[in-house]
Amino acid sequence: MSTEPIPPPEGFSIGHWTDSVAETGCTVILPPPGTACGVDVRGGGPGSRETEVIGPLTNAQEATAVLLTGGSAFGLAAADGVVRWCEEHGRGYETPGGRVPLVPAAVIYDLIAGDGSVRPGPEQGYAACEAATEGVPERGPLGAGTGAAAAKAFGREHATRAGIGYAAGCLGSGETVAAIAVVNPTGDIFEEDGTPLAVPRVGDGEVTRSRDLIAGALGPPEWTAREPRESTTLVCLMTDAALDKVAANRVARMASAGIARAVDPVYTPFDGDIVFCLASGGRANESWPVMATGTLAATLTATAVRDGVRSVSPPA
Repeated sequence: MSTEPIPPPEGFSIGHWTDSVAETGCTVILPPPGTACGVDVRGGGPGSRETEVIGPLTNAQEATAVLLTGGSAFGLAAADGVVRWCEEHGRGYETPGGRVPLVPAAVIYDLIAGDGSVRPGPEQGYAACEAATEGVPERGPLGAGTGAAAAKAFGREHATRAGIGYAAGCLGSGETVAAIAVVNPTGDIFEEDGTPLAVPRVGDGEVTRSRDLIAGALGPPEWTAREPRESTTLVCLMTDAALDKVAANRVARMASAGIARAVDPVYTPFDGDIVFCLASGGRANESWPVMATGTLAATLTATAVRDGVRSVSPPA
């Protein structure tokens, strides 16, 4: 896998809307028309819209766009703007009454990062679509990752700033797989070799690991009585591999393992972790493409999560 970022597959566009003062924003992924979509929901506190419609047992076979947004449940309103933009541009699921855009969406909780009264809404979702371009996306504290932080198990004051991360690679058969991540977990972030990348800093700046403090604690820390604990890691995969909706759901499930490789503790009661998979290469449901795509997707997911910290606070 190349050390230089490679772009998502042809036809995928990514756009951000950012409010750096209020520390919130949203990010939209616009795939080619007819792109299959799957989802895997792992966290104990998800905030989402239209994730059921792309589940493996439902009728719709595609998604028109995917929205990742700040603003907690309020931020889901930004999907209305994405729907409007897609309708104006002739994108959507064909029905007898016209095209209906299907826009699955998921949120992070960033209301305590800046000004919690400012949240992405329809105009901001529309603006993110207007800003969408092909190529390697911008990363760092912008879009849905503007107010993100990692290692928050003992309060945001001990946390590490995070944001949008990205990684991409190619399968042996030539297809591209790319992952964009919004990194806002309760848990810590670790390098591939286990070296801490984002862990709480307590006392006089002492670095510690959340898993050790939590496992050894007699009860919840004092801060939980006064501060919300909602956190989340969101990922959207983009590939031109041939996957139908059921296969895309399987790849999303395999890719969720990548979050667990980079985040610990993971999938906690306070996290709303969700992975989307968009596949534009045609409809197929064969074991090997799922195996190969899901294996690479899990690796790239972990890399994108780590990049969500490095892109904000690069190591010295």
